[in-house]
This record gives sequence, C-alpha cells and structure tokens, in this order.
Amino acid sequence: MTAEQAGISKAALRRAQLLFAQECKFLRPVGKFADLPPTTLPEIAFAGRSNVGKSSLVNALVNRKTLARVSNTPGRTREIILFDLAGRLTIADLPGYGFARVPKAMAAEWRRLIEAYLRGRPQLRRVCLLIDARHGAQENDRTMMDILDEAAASFVLVLTKTDKLKAAERVKAVNDAEAQARAHTAAHPEIFATSAETGAGLAELRAHLAALAETGYKAAAHGRRG
Repeated sequence: MTAEQAGISKAALRRAQLLFAQECKFLRPVGKFADLPPTTLPEIAFAGRSNVGKSSLVNALVNRKTLARVSNTPGRTREIILFDLAGRLTIADLPGYGFARVPKAMAAEWRRLIEAYLRGRPQLRRVCLLIDARHGAQENDRTMMDILDEAAASFVLVLTKTDKLKAAERVKAVNDAEAQARAHTAAHPEIFATSAETGAGLAELRAHLAALAETGYKAAAHGRRG
C-alpha cells in the first residue's frame, strides 16, 4: 500500500522520517516479564516466526545496520530486546516462534513470556506481526493471531521480503493478508508490504508507527503533568 492509498499526508511522512532518523539506543534484553522496566512511553512490538526478518526490518526502520541482531539460526533470540527511539517510543523485538530446533520446554517458556508481555504491558500500542510474503501465514502465525485476539493486543500484519516476489505475487500476498486480518478482532485493517532490502513500504510503516508514538507520548506527558 502506497502512502497515497493509505491516506498518509506528506507532512505525516516527513514527521515519521524525522522521528526514525533520531538516535535509537539499545536498552536491554529481558528474559522474564517481571524484569521489564516500567515506563510510560508508548511501545511498539515486533513479532513473527524465526527468520521472518524481524531484526532486518527493525534495523531498516531506524536506518541502522547492526542495531538489532541478525541471525541465520532460528530461535537464536530468546529474550525480549528493548530499544529506545529518541525518548519518544520504546521498540520491543519479541522472541521468534515456530522454531523446531529447541526443546519443547524452552519453546513453552518463550510462549509464556510473550503472552505475559501482551497481557501485562498497558503502554503497548501496536504489535507488528511479520509474515514472510513468499509463504503467507503459517499455522503458528495463525496461532499467534489468536493469542493477540485473546490478549486484546492490537496488531497489524507486515509482509516481509516482498522484493523476492513478482508484482502479481505481491498483490496476492497482500490480498491473502487482508483476508487473514478480517478474521481477527484485534487486527488493524491496513497491510504493510515491506522489504528491508529495497526499502519498499518502510515510509508508510514509519508513518503508521510515528502516529501511535505521537498520541501515546502526548498522553503520557499529560499524565505526568496531572
């Protein structure tokens, strides 16, 4: 979806570009929900199957190459990784799911962490659920959507690696994602088709997230004054 199709103004795109061009700092990894730092900043989380391209997308959004770790080993990230964007937005990179090379007990532990995070983080404004555009939503992606519905955690579907598809295939991937979104109560209707390699869709996704950051930051500032 282009900025024009999404109804995003040039001013909104510019504000988003300025926000995501600012310093983004690594905060800490968190392996237990109780260890999450308290904050009133609005928070955005990125979730998806292992190797879907979460770290690459986060790096591309904030115009960095090595901020978030990129690994070819599924299941390498075992914690929630937190980043601070200009003191206005917290970014959370959630542990990947769908891994097959880890013990079931460890996979269950990671799922408990994600579920606790989704239910117990009131400043969470949106979850970006990443789907590999080449393969579409898999069974554990659909399970994750059910978990998000149950937690009443608002999410948006973000297609990754769209540069690997032909034009007609990209259209089909977006249409399929829209159908998935319509089936879930917590899903936002917009679909973002992105590529960390070419930059496709990143400006629109930045604008979407920047708007959430702006309203959340103003609400938090008002609460501090009150």
